[in-house]
Amino acid sequence: MQQDILINWSPQETRVAVVEHGAVQELHVERTLERGLVGNIYLGKVSRVLPGMQSAFIDIGLERAAFLHVADVWQRNEGGEPPMAMRNKTEPLVPIEKQVFEGQALMVQVIKDPIGTKGARLSTQVSIAGRLLVFLPQDDHVGVSQKIPLNEREALRNRLQALVGDKSTGGGGGFILRTNGEDATDEELAEDIAYLRKTWSGIRESALRQPPKSLLYQDLNLLQRVLRDLVSEHTQSIRIDSREQFAVMQDFGKEFMPAAAAKLQLYKMERPIFDLYSIDEDVAKALGKRVDLKSGGYLIVDQTEALTTIDVNTGGYVGARNFDDTIFKTNLEAAGAIARQLRLRNLGGIVIVDFIDMVREEHQGQVLSEFRKQLSRDRVKTMVGSFSQLGLVEMTRKRTRESLAHMLCEPCPTCQGVGQVKTSRTVCYEILRELLREARQFNPKEFRVIASAKVVELFLDEESQHLAGLSDFIGKPISLHSETDMAQEQYDIVLI
Repeated sequence: MQQDILINWSPQETRVAVVEHGAVQELHVERTLERGLVGNIYLGKVSRVLPGMQSAFIDIGLERAAFLHVADVWQRNEGGEPPMAMRNKTEPLVPIEKQVFEGQALMVQVIKDPIGTKGARLSTQVSIAGRLLVFLPQDDHVGVSQKIPLNEREALRNRLQALVGDKSTGGGGGFILRTNGEDATDEELAEDIAYLRKTWSGIRESALRQPPKSLLYQDLNLLQRVLRDLVSEHTQSIRIDSREQFAVMQDFGKEFMPAAAAKLQLYKMERPIFDLYSIDEDVAKALGKRVDLKSGGYLIVDQTEALTTIDVNTGGYVGARNFDDTIFKTNLEAAGAIARQLRLRNLGGIVIVDFIDMVREEHQGQVLSEFRKQLSRDRVKTMVGSFSQLGLVEMTRKRTRESLAHMLCEPCPTCQGVGQVKTSRTVCYEILRELLREARQFNPKEFRVIASAKVVELFLDEESQHLAGLSDFIGKPISLHSETDMAQEQYDIVLI
């Protein structure tokens, strides 16, 4: 499986496309102004301690002071367990005024971004996320994500414990195996351990050199995460169109991921890098509901709050010898297309796939097998069930970040995200009912209707008789005014 990674960089936005066999499979976007603070580590300065609230305000160099609650102050517990996991909720905490004091320099990590007038929320328990592991430098605990099946955790914990205690990888600190590290090799885990310990060593050195209110560590940006998370043995090249960022990635890669850095290439052509594989066109299609298949069939992808539904249709495909074969071949093609759309759109949570009904169980088995094969290429964990009695396939895909639509789009101001608007005739009848309601409550000289051009045009043409009839019934003149800025569903009734 040949894979190429293309990076389109600009000061305001970084876009990364993962391309396999000439087709984009994943798109990652990071915007400079929208980057959060969660995960950042600062050398803060305690500006105020509030015993009554059991909290303190910490100056970390931002516009507003950050907030540290006593429950987020790290304390070492006996037994090497993480303090937050072991702390008894009924056990009284050591008062904050006995742990911190005004003017104290304190290493803190942001656990919640500033919102509105509230400053960032902090913790003194540091955790650093790697590709496969989370490093807890202040603890000695070795754990495994609770999302990994219970019967596999003990073996994984023993493997990790052996690697953590290996002198070749340094020493000290606690580790938690992340879900995506479940199938990692010992070599991959050892690399992640070494990377995390080296990062922590750099943070401690900076804390000794830097003055209070300094940023000691910023969670990796998208360019760095490309080298850490996206590069695999199948990656042939990593091409970036910025000479400056190419040098930055080289320096970072040589220090932490030399194997990935060796695949870096500077793209120098005048043609935009994303035009090489028509990536922008694929992204535009991925924001729509309909996905056309090469055979003439198509998918309808509908993303809702609770789940995503994908419907498969034959469309204009009539190429097979009989109808059963037509359905089977359409479903086979759809299996690969659906797997790609899940990656490209980054759809997570529950997904319901409605393949075209197949009579033969043999065809169902082959389609399901192909679907699972295509999903196995996904770097995000997926679980797929069998065909239900209703002919549906239920699956889940782990949520890792916002979907492509949520990242690039916002609800339509006209339909408010419904996806459709009332017809102009429906709006006309609503206005007629509202006029009658107003006439029973008020006694103006005239009613003036302000509405969209299409609604006013309908009132002047097909609905003119109904409007005139209502005017006679209420005994008041009704005038019309067209407003070009109004959406089709909007209107206003003015009493004159």
